Amino acid sequence: MKTEDYIWDYRNTYEWMQRTQKGLPPLIISCAITGGVQGKEFNENLPETPEEQAEQTEEVYRAGASIVHVHARNPEVWWMTSANPDDYLKINTMIRAKCPDIIINNTTGGGPELSTEQRMASIYANPELCSLNLGPFVLKVPMKERAEPLPHPRPEMVYDRCIPNSYADISLYATTMKEKGIKPEMELYHPGMFWVVNDLLAQALLDPPYDIQFVMGFQTSSFPTPANLLSLVNELPDQSIFFTIGVGPFQLPMTVMSVLLGGHVRVGMEDNLYYARGQKLKNNAELVARIVRIAKELNREVATPAQAREMLGISQTPSSY
Repeated sequence: MKTEDYIWDYRNTYEWMQRTQKGLPPLIISCAITGGVQGKEFNENLPETPEEQAEQTEEVYRAGASIVHVHARNPEVWWMTSANPDDYLKINTMIRAKCPDIIINNTTGGGPELSTEQRMASIYANPELCSLNLGPFVLKVPMKERAEPLPHPRPEMVYDRCIPNSYADISLYATTMKEKGIKPEMELYHPGMFWVVNDLLAQALLDPPYDIQFVMGFQTSSFPTPANLLSLVNELPDQSIFFTIGVGPFQLPMTVMSVLLGGHVRVGMEDNLYYARGQKLKNNAELVARIVRIAKELNREVATPAQAREMLGISQTPSSY
């Protein structure tokens, strides 16, 4: 596979038509198996422990995911995100044992209570990718009571937080990732964050192809509409690959649109806890299997981990632990 086979101008009408006729590049599927906010109090099938996360990663890997996005939970308070590199290292080691070539992507978003330094813990667990939020965002999330027999119960509460991220913070994340040979997966919530992308490019902190992930429908992110996704695609810098996230009920329409546009997708229980209205997910693999089926119906080949590594410009030698 050559670079020009998968890096192209998504805005070019004629190129899209030509590529659709000949075959769009293989679809990379990333799966965010758990998150930094909700836990089993929202869906009892959401993985929290390292064992549960490794088991569900193996399931999504077999279903067709090339990338797993990891949030390590705090073993002393399972509904919170860990700030300990050892917790990430434990999960990454277990995942690699079950999934020899899957791409491991650790979060630096963490959870609402963490400092910048604590969010960087995951960088030191030898992932191949790390998410990089491109600015601050505000969230207000009603949290259900976490009742016994779930471990670490707590009362009903509301997360009302601003997650800070200055230019200096973002540059620190990117610099540390570059030093460690980790590719940033830039999470872009709204078009103003392209200013930050350009700042990172000006500092030579990014290497092409640039991995940009659009977060659609999260609080203070762009509204999850076709027009907004097209607008974001229109601002991509040259030599970019884009992924699309749709939060909650918008996961399916936003990811399907990304498939049609020639982009890539992230699914998973971090972003969505339901397979259909009123039907909770049994596991993450249900979401991966559905997007694989849809991609094939739309004539998109699903990328293998080796193809995903080639497209993202990362080593064909999987990380070791």
